[in-house]
Amino acid sequence: MLFGFLLCLVTTILIYYFGVRRNPRLPPGTFGWCPILGQTLAFLIPHASTSVGDFLEYNIKRYGKIFRSHLFGYPTIVSCDAEFNMFVLRNEGHLFASGYPRNIPEVLGDLTLIHLTGETHKRLRGVALSFFATVKTESEHFLADIEAGALEIINSWKDKETLHFCDEARKFTFNVIVKQILSLRPNDHEATEILHKFHSFMEGLISMPVNFPGTPYAKAIKARLEIEDIARVLLHARRKVQTVDAERRTDFLDVLLTYEELSEEEIVSMVMGLLLGGYETTASLLAIIVKFLGDDPKALNELQEEHQKVLEKKKDEGGGLRWEDYQCMTFTQNVINEALRLGNVVKFVHRRTIQPIQYKGYEIPKGWKVLPVFTGVHMDSSLYLDPHQFNPWRWQNGDDGAGKRFMPFGGGKKHCPGWELAKIETAVFIHHLVLMYSWTPLMDTDVPISFPYLDFKHGLQISLKPLSPVS
Repeated sequence: MLFGFLLCLVTTILIYYFGVRRNPRLPPGTFGWCPILGQTLAFLIPHASTSVGDFLEYNIKRYGKIFRSHLFGYPTIVSCDAEFNMFVLRNEGHLFASGYPRNIPEVLGDLTLIHLTGETHKRLRGVALSFFATVKTESEHFLADIEAGALEIINSWKDKETLHFCDEARKFTFNVIVKQILSLRPNDHEATEILHKFHSFMEGLISMPVNFPGTPYAKAIKARLEIEDIARVLLHARRKVQTVDAERRTDFLDVLLTYEELSEEEIVSMVMGLLLGGYETTASLLAIIVKFLGDDPKALNELQEEHQKVLEKKKDEGGGLRWEDYQCMTFTQNVINEALRLGNVVKFVHRRTIQPIQYKGYEIPKGWKVLPVFTGVHMDSSLYLDPHQFNPWRWQNGDDGAGKRFMPFGGGKKHCPGWELAKIETAVFIHHLVLMYSWTPLMDTDVPISFPYLDFKHGLQISLKPLSPVS
């Protein structure tokens, strides 16, 4: 066994190190001292999500914005370069394909959109886009559901002086997404079960891929299968009904059932994927906005003034928020964009080359992994003035994040299909929050951390001060 390990080690060294020497046009960099582990552990060290972290900072200074490394078991090109990142994302399926480590599809399922490629990805993404297109065409219904969910959470705070905001944000986004996808209410048994299993799922999603009973990784796989079983039961029940309940509007499961060519496994996998996408990432976005605004009274004050104007307009019109109201929230959009840029909800994505790549004098072999790092672009001082400062006013001219520089939702064929819904949810929640409360983060050291998924170590505890009676 020892001989086999040493043989593997020596072979790996010969392949990688002599391969690099034979290709002097590779980007500069190093594979690290251990050819098997490479630099993965250093790359994954948690750091403030408002920074690139020590690993990237060191390598950018030494090698430049595009450099080679050895990550997640493969020789890898790491890019913090805006133009190259967009080149990678726009050439999905032609020069590059999804390159996530095997443990990701094992936890999420083989039919998850971030893992799929080719015609299957195109077909299933088209189904998702057809549903999210109704965000605008049926905006009245979406906004009503989101507003009701926001008020339910915020009104529950009336007797509280402090709370952990991350928990509240997750309650809100979960309640909204299960309503939109499965027409479930928060107290429904199925919703309660899904939420409980999601906790185990999220804990193991980014963990050591050890599929042994009791490990977080094994628990995550088990939780995903159990959530899919719940979705499958709901699917079978919906198929028996044949007609949509007149007391509820069409949800995503109804949309899926109109596509006769979809298999049951594809439907269940899409339900699972959109539950995940609409739950954790939007909650993280809300949390970083609350953190940044709590530390910036000037921005909070301007936001409150904007939403007070919306409220005064609604007094004359009556009713809930409408699409026109959402479009008037211009400074709110600036705050959302700046939080996405500075907070970096998604740090990077995984791609791999499917043919040899030539780019500005560099040659990248077929089969290498490529990591477009969005944080590296968003923190680039040559693109953003004072990039480590929360400054929503940088967006007021509408051009500071245009095109290649701003990629919070990815890009190309794998651009997040639910990005508009995420922004609407955030804006509606913020609308009611800033009109009803001011707040202060209780721990200056509780900052958003990249694990590499975004989270707050202490759950973002805040103190609340009501601005008006909560009813």
